[in-house]
Amino acid sequence: MKKKKGRKILQVALDVLELERAIGIGKESVEGGADWLEAGTPLIKSEGMNAIRTLKDAFPAVKIVADMKTMDTGAIEVEMAAKSGASVVSILVVADNAVIEEAIKSARKYGVAIMADIMNAEDPVRRAKELKELGVDYVCVHVGIDQQMRGMDTLSLLEKVSSEINTPLAVAGGVDEEMASEAVSLGADVIIVGGNIIRSAKVKESTIKLRKSMDSGIAGKEGRRRMEKTLDEQIFELFMHVSTPNISDAMHRKGVMRGIKPLFEDIKLVGKAVTVQTFEGDWAKSVEAIDVAKEGDVLVVYAGSKDVATWGELASWSCKQKGIAGVVIDGAVRDVEEIRRLKFPVFAKYEVPNAGEPKGFGELNAEIKCGGQEVKPGDWIIGDDNGVVVVSKESAYEIARRAKEVWKSEERIREEIKKGKTLSQVLDVYKWEKKR
Repeated sequence: MKKKKGRKILQVALDVLELERAIGIGKESVEGGADWLEAGTPLIKSEGMNAIRTLKDAFPAVKIVADMKTMDTGAIEVEMAAKSGASVVSILVVADNAVIEEAIKSARKYGVAIMADIMNAEDPVRRAKELKELGVDYVCVHVGIDQQMRGMDTLSLLEKVSSEINTPLAVAGGVDEEMASEAVSLGADVIIVGGNIIRSAKVKESTIKLRKSMDSGIAGKEGRRRMEKTLDEQIFELFMHVSTPNISDAMHRKGVMRGIKPLFEDIKLVGKAVTVQTFEGDWAKSVEAIDVAKEGDVLVVYAGSKDVATWGELASWSCKQKGIAGVVIDGAVRDVEEIRRLKFPVFAKYEVPNAGEPKGFGELNAEIKCGGQEVKPGDWIIGDDNGVVVVSKESAYEIARRAKEVWKSEERIREEIKKGKTLSQVLDVYKWEKKR
């Protein structure tokens, strides 16, 4: 499908829980070039129709989108949003046609547009064609946040839909500066951006960059190069960008190795595990693992002793020469000062002066426990000044993406604290305390 001409609409999705925060973020977004503001589903569920009324009062010249995600009672939900000040109302296409038809009738009555979200449609292209016949104003090509975390690609879906229909298209789902111009070239009329603006420390600046990307088409080339990276390369870059607390939050407080600490400060370790099961004082398998490991791997050792070291300076030198990323040991290490001078990432439970003997007991690349966590060969190991976490290879991409979202959220919260609010005020903690 040929690229459609004319200025494209930048819609900022205010997917926060707190109305005051939404107003502040909205103000910066509009200053940066946002055309429409969306009362996101979380905000509507948190604040009700008051969210739409308040946004309309604050931004009378801006179109407000109500992301209702309507599944039933199409007419009344559209009426509610329209009377509250919305100009566009979002419904789900997995709703029955009767619901959609009633929503469209209500929209015509109250002078608002209907945006039909094809998220979770069994056959998105076929359903998009049906929606055109029903008379929706916009079809929203959307990959949900949880689906994005598992690798579903918004732009691939957009390309399929845009080649089949000429109804105005919106696109949502992880859109960032690099993806925005690509989405425009694929035929999108409305670019919907949530986290990559609202979680930014500098909302106005981020919005300006998105706007320039949409208008220039330059960043799309970068987006294509990013998509050409292997999955492991993407996972590595994501984990390098976040902290172990970010990852722990993304895993719902799971995956943290107990009692294992870094040997020095300003340390960072990311790589895939080569596992070692050895016995008290026997350092043979730990050293043999160096020969098995590839560049960028992490040795993960269960040593079982706090009194006898199974690792030291010479083994660390050997790893560094081969390009091994680091070592994590549930046990003891020695030659600590030399390892610190070497700046080779080592994490361990204990530091002692004496070593054992190379007897050769144990096993390489078997499932082990390290710091109380199960570790399999190929699992991802991430370490920093806070400690070490393990992420299964099966869920690594999802967790890395979720950890990046945690990082973004903290960036935005930090900026709001710097402007004078306390953490409890930013998050409205008292309102959201669990009621007993």
